[in-house]
Amino acid sequence: MSPPTRREIAAQDNSLFVTSLERGFAVLEAVGNERRDVGVTEIAAKTGLDKSAAQRFAFTLHALGYLEKDPATRRFRLSRRVLGLAHAYLRADPLVELATPYLADLRQASQKRVDLSLLDGFDIVYVVRLQSQREAFGATVVGRRIPAFCSSGGRAMLASLPEDDARTLVEHSTRTPLTPHTITDIEAVMAEIARARRDGFAVCVQEALMGEIVVAAAVVDMQGRPRGAVHIAMSLADHDETEVRARYAPMAVAAAHLISGGGY
Repeated sequence: MSPPTRREIAAQDNSLFVTSLERGFAVLEAVGNERRDVGVTEIAAKTGLDKSAAQRFAFTLHALGYLEKDPATRRFRLSRRVLGLAHAYLRADPLVELATPYLADLRQASQKRVDLSLLDGFDIVYVVRLQSQREAFGATVVGRRIPAFCSSGGRAMLASLPEDDARTLVEHSTRTPLTPHTITDIEAVMAEIARARRDGFAVCVQEALMGEIVVAAAVVDMQGRPRGAVHIAMSLADHDETEVRARYAPMAVAAAHLISGGGY
């Protein structure tokens, strides 16, 4: 049985949990998860709402400025106003502020894409991404989420947790493969986490994105708890795992140590 979700825990106190607000956010997420405009019928199908309720929520979010509506197709997309929430979060997060200059230095030294990710439930979410000139745009946007179990940053952070806690997260992850190279077997994933714990960094080869190899090291707080991960990503066509471990892993570890030592 999976651990209760944040929503399930909150909903246990019915006097405080506002179901209508939850449904509004479900509509917002249903639209935001698509790379194309979404109609009311599809919103209803994705959220489990009836079509009338989906229409009312979409209309309200449009009136508030969080959705845009194509007047010709009557389909919805996220509006620019949503960016204000992302900006407010990034501006207020002390780790993002602390890490950014170190990440810029790392990008300059490595000449590769450099990322900062945070652990969020069963996923990691990228909050800083400094691109190289070779990646596809969609794979390098801030806010992208991928499962922690198959990402170098996720494994680096899980390696900083007690082994039982890391295993619980892996066991309750869906473990759907993202590529033909994604490791999904629980014991094999735990072996990679153990290797990351031993080495101080994790490497993933084509597990989240074909043709990509990524090394990551965890950022920890003063109690040793993982708070984020520094990634260096590059093309497998240009670099093999041996080189990544020898040349780029020390860079990621050094940057993560500097950020951790900044008092976060």
